[in-house]
Amino acid sequence: MSALPPGDPSDPSGTPGAAPLPVQGETLSRDELRRYGRPLLVPEWAHSGAQERLRAARVLVVGAGGLGCPVLSYLGGAGVGTLHVSDGDTVSLSNLHRQTLYTVGDVGRPKAQVAAARVQALNPHVQVRAVEALGAGRPDLLDGYDLTVDCTDNFDTRYLINDACVAAGRRWVWGAAGGTEGMVSVFGPECSLRDLFPEPTGAESCDEIGVIGPLLGVVGSLMAAEALKVLGGIGEPLIGSLLIYDLLEARLRRIGLRPARAAAAVSL
Repeated sequence: MSALPPGDPSDPSGTPGAAPLPVQGETLSRDELRRYGRPLLVPEWAHSGAQERLRAARVLVVGAGGLGCPVLSYLGGAGVGTLHVSDGDTVSLSNLHRQTLYTVGDVGRPKAQVAAARVQALNPHVQVRAVEALGAGRPDLLDGYDLTVDCTDNFDTRYLINDACVAAGRRWVWGAAGGTEGMVSVFGPECSLRDLFPEPTGAESCDEIGVIGPLLGVVGSLMAAEALKVLGGIGEPLIGSLLIYDLLEARLRRIGLRPARAAAAVSL
């Protein structure tokens, strides 16, 4: 949920695939087969063991706001086995037009706790809980996860996630949205947020520039889809690519990125 820095990605490059997680654990129960019946009708998902991989996965979602709400809802509903929520903020009245996990009665309550409870109620087959808010000096809080999803709205936390994941050779899903535009990518050893934006540029959050509510739903859903592709080992994740969504023009653009040139590549 941030302002989008200036630039215009115009240098496409090849997009490497993500290595899937190994299939682990017991076969799906009868209730799980009923619950996940619709995705299991999709050949690319069903025949790859993606649902079993998802059940064995451990995912950390950092940020339970406008992007985090759809990400958490879709990952929890899809069957991510262990889903942890990190957010140090509380629900405010101005959040409710776009942060769909919350109600008026939640104003003033911790977002991570409320979001975790709502997603847990959605799917009893997954383990959802709030964890300590990510902060400077604690990159170890990212340890032990198969994937991190960055739904934050401030540069300090974004770069903290970036640097910790790069140092550990981990992959993470990143998204940002503000005003009427949003972006999504899957970062890792090939290309990171610092390659794209070496320095913070522009306003940090929707509190500063505003946002049209459904934009967060679109961008958050795209982030959830990328997370499912990475975890399930299907399709072509946005590794080395940036997806840009323009709400006003109903337009999507996918731009290839190269680490050495990404910093000069972005213009919306």
